[in-house]
Amino acid sequence: MSAVPAPSVSIPYGRQDISEADIAAVVEVLHSDWLTQGPAVPRFEQLLAARTGARHAVAVNSATSALQLVYRALGIGPGSRVWTSPNTFVATASAAALLGAEVDFIDIDPRTLNLCPQRLEERLEAAGRDGTLPDLLVPVHFAGRSCDMAAIGALAKRYGFRVVEDAAHALGAEADGVPVGACRHSDAVVLSFHPVKIVTTGEGGAVLCQDDALATRLQELRSHGITRDPARMPAEPDGAWQYDQLEPGWNFRMTDLQAALGASQLGRLDAFLARRRALAVRYEALLAALALQRPQRDARMRSAWHLYVVQLADAPLRRRVFDALRAAGIGVNVHYRPVYLQPWWRARGFAPGHCPEAERYYAGALSLPLHPRLSESEQNHVVLQLGEALAGLS
Repeated sequence: MSAVPAPSVSIPYGRQDISEADIAAVVEVLHSDWLTQGPAVPRFEQLLAARTGARHAVAVNSATSALQLVYRALGIGPGSRVWTSPNTFVATASAAALLGAEVDFIDIDPRTLNLCPQRLEERLEAAGRDGTLPDLLVPVHFAGRSCDMAAIGALAKRYGFRVVEDAAHALGAEADGVPVGACRHSDAVVLSFHPVKIVTTGEGGAVLCQDDALATRLQELRSHGITRDPARMPAEPDGAWQYDQLEPGWNFRMTDLQAALGASQLGRLDAFLARRRALAVRYEALLAALALQRPQRDARMRSAWHLYVVQLADAPLRRRVFDALRAAGIGVNVHYRPVYLQPWWRARGFAPGHCPEAERYYAGALSLPLHPRLSESEQNHVVLQLGEALAGLS
């Protein structure tokens, strides 16, 4: 029997906003001499660094590549311990597992949906006694809201582990008035430029950092571990053509086509953020009378509002509401099933109950459409259909 086709989605939960200027920027590269390894990538990197307050930005072909790149550059490999949040896309953890690291998960704060500093401190105290402290912690800025990086940074100094911020959702977000990406309390920050993110390069990502030596290693590892800098070569080069492979790396390079699109998109970052924030404020008012939990605000954290996630009473209700809205052409989604409940991680010993707050959150989580091209009439329709679904199922 053939499968029944899924209903078409007329209001997606997220989508890109491509302007004529974006198209023109890409076409300009197509007419140039450089489709890759040309001037567009360093120009995009300079714009990213200036916007976020980082000293260096290293652009790559995806955020997943960026995670694997920076983990490797910080020395993560077999025998390393990496801790992260269970409320994230699988790449945060799998990039470490692919390098041979042992990965574990710290439960979330139910108010912020981010990795909980208090639970982290409890785990660190126990790990300190057992001799199993992490080498690296990867807090995830879920939905565009920064983690409490001041608290996490203080624990990193006390216990001696490195920190990489997974900010795939959070370009343009701020914490205590400081842009996410400034690396004030971390070694590096990873960004994503997937089409549903704040700005897009098609696929793409970047690592931000303040350390010159780390940036150099990132640049080399993204291009096969190769350097063309005579100062980095162990012996005098044979000539200007020579390159030296200092260690095995990857081809994680971003193309000039992607970088040109990203630079053009970055010029509209403030407009994108303003629209997302305005829609979030409208949701807060429109949803006030419905039987659900809205995102909790924090005056210290200015979210980029990559996602607008509400929480329903339980998993059966969430499933029925999800199905009803999808049938109505509204592309609601769910972010995220705790990573350790995925089959690959279950096969390695993880089981339900490992992070109870993350599991409670997941049971009722529902992401509503939120993107710059979402109109107010479409948003009104989403809320109307959500209200009708809740009323019909109560």
